[in-house]
Amino acid sequence: MAGKRETNEAGSSNGLRSDVLRVLGVLKVATADQIQRLASPHLTYRHTTKETPAKRKEARTASHRGAVNDLRRHGLAVDGGRTRGGEEVRLLTKDGLAAAAIDLDREPEEMGGMPRSAGRSGASHPVTVNEMVIALIRPKPDLDLVAGEPAEARAAARAAVDAPDGIGTFTSYATEVALPVKGTWKNPAIGSARADIVLTAPEAGVPLLFIEADNCTEEAVLIAAKFDKYVRFFQRMEKDTDGIEKPLWRTRWSAPAGEQYERVHPPVLLVFHQVGKRSAQSQTDKVADLTRDHWQGRWHAGEGFHSYDRCIPIVATTLDLLREHGPAGPAFLRFGRDHREPLRDAVGNPRRDAYVARRRQADREEQRRRAVREAAAREASRPVCTDCRRKFTDDRWEAVGYTRDWTGRQTHPYLCEDCQSRVVAAEQQAEAGERERQEQERLRQEEEAEQAEQKAGGWFSRFRT
Repeated sequence: MAGKRETNEAGSSNGLRSDVLRVLGVLKVATADQIQRLASPHLTYRHTTKETPAKRKEARTASHRGAVNDLRRHGLAVDGGRTRGGEEVRLLTKDGLAAAAIDLDREPEEMGGMPRSAGRSGASHPVTVNEMVIALIRPKPDLDLVAGEPAEARAAARAAVDAPDGIGTFTSYATEVALPVKGTWKNPAIGSARADIVLTAPEAGVPLLFIEADNCTEEAVLIAAKFDKYVRFFQRMEKDTDGIEKPLWRTRWSAPAGEQYERVHPPVLLVFHQVGKRSAQSQTDKVADLTRDHWQGRWHAGEGFHSYDRCIPIVATTLDLLREHGPAGPAFLRFGRDHREPLRDAVGNPRRDAYVARRRQADREEQRRRAVREAAAREASRPVCTDCRRKFTDDRWEAVGYTRDWTGRQTHPYLCEDCQSRVVAAEQQAEAGERERQEQERLRQEEEAEQAEQKAGGWFSRFRT
């Protein structure tokens, strides 16, 4: 134990340090509170008997603060300054990112870059990005780990468990991801975009989603300019390992083939946090107007849906709405629509999906009707036994039909199996009777011939005497 303390003076376990590495590997910079809420959400409902919120936070984050301090002593983490609220933020060193990549099973180029404002200006942007990730995941506590807590704490934990699920785990997310319009993933050219968050959660119906955060401090025209970079990135083509040229983003991320429905670009989610002086609603309206050429679809009146060929589905929400409703609630406004809806509906095209489903159902119904008509026509042409007037079975119909093996053709093609068996048996019996009659006739003739010969022999013997 003394050896462990000498190596890890804060007394953290391997599991705690691994949790911190993984969370910081995804988020890049975070407070101990954010690390705890993602890695050990059950701790949120502990220490509820402490006198003040500050003491409760200090108690529930103590273990992760210790793990961060031990990582710092090993040169894997460093201090990142403080938030505007006075909380310490930590980030990983180059060696720490490499260690996190191993724990996350990611290639170094998949780890993304460091946040733009890490350690500066109170780290407001990366802290907002982290809150967005937590609001999207909605981490659920293990109720067994809060069993001994007061009733109110257990009830709050139960409410969190019973609430609608979020999307993915923190390993489903990546932050500060370069989207090169030229250059490489590791060394993107100037003018490339950089996504605040990339979410890949195909199991939740969101195979790929790019997410941008704004604290209502950036001008709408600058936010809109990011989408020009997104378009250039989405349009960039590259040969994949199979030698086939495809959009560059498809060489890194999996997503349903666009040709199945329409050739749309991946969706982008804008999350506004009302921190700055600009109104989240006005930001949404201005960005929507400035990016109209990127998201506006074409209306198909006859079919009742928009198509979005070569468009970007752009969706907006606020951090407050996201926290309140989660990804499954009506928190998301798709540019071009007039109502908020769940994330999956907002990034998708429900009207077109409904049209496609109706068309497929109509096709299936037409196939069913065609099959009924063909079956009726077949029944109408089914042969009837000329003897008993029963319809042929399918096997009998096939047996009397054309085959390449003419030796296998039926002897009585106008009779059913039973009647053919009866007729064949009668014919065989008649043939046997005829053979018997012929045999009897032959024996009679032989006997008559023998008798005639004997009689003739008697006359000859009389003349000799």
